[in-house]
Amino acid sequence: MAAELVRGQNHPLSQVHLEIRVAADKPVVAAATLGDDHGRIHGVEWVAHPGTPTLPGLEVSKQAAANHRLAVDLGAMPEAVHRVSVLLALPLGADGPTRFGAVAAPFVAVTGLDGTEVASYTITGLDAESAVVALELYRRQGAWKVRAVGQGYAGGLAELLTDQGLPQAHQLAGGINEAVAQGLARSVAAPPPRTTDGDRSRQAATPGVGPEGSGPATQGASGAVAPQPTSPYGAQGAPGDVGPQSGYPGSAAPADHSATSQPAAPATGGPIDYSHPRRHAGAPPQPAPTVPPAPPGQPAQPVAGDATGWSMEERLYNQVWGMFEDLARTMAAYRSAVDFADSRMEKELDQALSDPRSRIGGQGDAAREAAQAKHAQLVDQARAALDRDLAQLAAESEVVEPALPLAFAGWDNPVWHGYRVPMEIPMALRLGDLHLPESPELRIPMLVRLPLERGLWIDSGAESLDGSFADSHELRRLALDTAVAHAARLLAVYPAGEFAVHVIDPAGSAAQALVPLVHTGVLAAPPAVGAAGVTDVLTRLTQRVDLVQMAVRGGAADSLPPGLDTAEQLLIVNDFPHGFDDRAVTQLRYLADEGPAVGVHLMMVADREDAAGYGPLLDPLWRSLMRLTPLPDDHLADPWVGHAWTYEPSLVPPGSQVVRQVLTEVATARTKYR
Repeated sequence: MAAELVRGQNHPLSQVHLEIRVAADKPVVAAATLGDDHGRIHGVEWVAHPGTPTLPGLEVSKQAAANHRLAVDLGAMPEAVHRVSVLLALPLGADGPTRFGAVAAPFVAVTGLDGTEVASYTITGLDAESAVVALELYRRQGAWKVRAVGQGYAGGLAELLTDQGLPQAHQLAGGINEAVAQGLARSVAAPPPRTTDGDRSRQAATPGVGPEGSGPATQGASGAVAPQPTSPYGAQGAPGDVGPQSGYPGSAAPADHSATSQPAAPATGGPIDYSHPRRHAGAPPQPAPTVPPAPPGQPAQPVAGDATGWSMEERLYNQVWGMFEDLARTMAAYRSAVDFADSRMEKELDQALSDPRSRIGGQGDAAREAAQAKHAQLVDQARAALDRDLAQLAAESEVVEPALPLAFAGWDNPVWHGYRVPMEIPMALRLGDLHLPESPELRIPMLVRLPLERGLWIDSGAESLDGSFADSHELRRLALDTAVAHAARLLAVYPAGEFAVHVIDPAGSAAQALVPLVHTGVLAAPPAVGAAGVTDVLTRLTQRVDLVQMAVRGGAADSLPPGLDTAEQLLIVNDFPHGFDDRAVTQLRYLADEGPAVGVHLMMVADREDAAGYGPLLDPLWRSLMRLTPLPDDHLADPWVGHAWTYEPSLVPPGSQVVRQVLTEVATARTKYR
């Protein structure tokens, strides 16, 4: 049974592999110090913090957040370490609270790796303190214990580290705060408050059109006014549809769209926060569903959400990737067993046939038959074990797939037919399915964390698995359909007004594929055509990246122009390199490298061979983006055993209108929050 500690109370620890979970009302910085038998810190190398998150046996978060998970391996602690102190501090130089007395009491729990809680402590009684020693794990007579400390310091981290005997306390405290302020550890804001009717509260910004909408649409890179090419898209939106957001070229009239993306609750770091949203705070993880006992000799019945996590979404995410790891290791064991059987048979045959006497009569044939029989027996045993594991994983997949939340579900999942615009950003997004050649029917959802850390390259020149090439025009159409499906999913899983999509289509060749995005009015502006359109969009987005970078690093996010759209941005680029000059290519690389950190993401729909004329200039761009294919392709490898996984995109079923229905809901919700 878990122990609920009070200040000064201790509890024995029976495990060496632990997690320390922190839940706070506002983003906090989590750190940990290693102390000797007197609790003294010997140097800055004995402190784990967001700038240096890993020490032997210890790992802390790289960001200020409302929720933290600190990994501790007591068995890997150096012999000189007798005490591990867990520290919490409020970030400095932000708009958030400056003392713990102004926020709800932080909650700290020590758990096993399976999520089982060992001890917990709610840190009460704090007032003017801005840093606190929450817990300490200490070694006594070869055994480890945990003690609830709750010692606060009004002088912040500098005073706390000084009290623990660190000579460089002030310098290190300044370095930690600077790392947090500069975005090396961007804070994760609390969920926006909800009104009594379940609606999202939002704050309005000052109306105005900033850099996102400034400048004529026809001004080229040289500054001269060029004729605007005729767009195959015409005016965006149809009667009854929502028009484009104002402030962009092609809009009918300027209006305030900045008010659609700001939650009413003040968030640490200002109104811009592109970090992973927190799930729950102030309470320990919910227990996983109880699995009914299985009859003797039979495997346990799978249950959806049977994993650790703070919410059902997080438990399902962990369960999906647990299934991925299980399949990877199961297949690795099978392939290793088959390789062993092959090598053993070859060795036995070599030994049997190395003696010339065995080649006379039936001795050689008997040896060959015996080796082949042993080989077949070993392979059959390995296959039986594989089939057993695959059957268990298939049963788990049949239970988990229908229970997946909207962001994790395939387009054929009925959950999309009851779609409503979400109130919070999900923790991950499904980009397709993964499977291995030995079990093509067992599909594992490919989930990536949000916000996206890398852009996407939809390869329109991909080769099919059997080595044949599809028709080039058909392949480009499939690539565009894949890009539209991914863009629609991103728009669908973000709250209204918190995700914007731009399209560069220089020759207008994607007009038919982009119909769901254009006619529902969810694009930030009509697709940009011609060289001037390319220049205009890239210039505005690079300016946005520059502005937000400067604001975040300088801790002045509230000083951004009032008309700047702080929603995350996705740029879809079609027909690259048509319409791109050297300057545009440089801007594209800049967006790929610097954009994700400030909420600007890139999706290329292109064939790499078409861009071969740029030579090695585009190699960094190709490497920095995640390559996805419109056809099944085995180009992805896992980091555990290096399997070549076959990727299949998550496409809309033929004839389905689900994407149009979902995007219509998104467009309608935007008008509500304007």
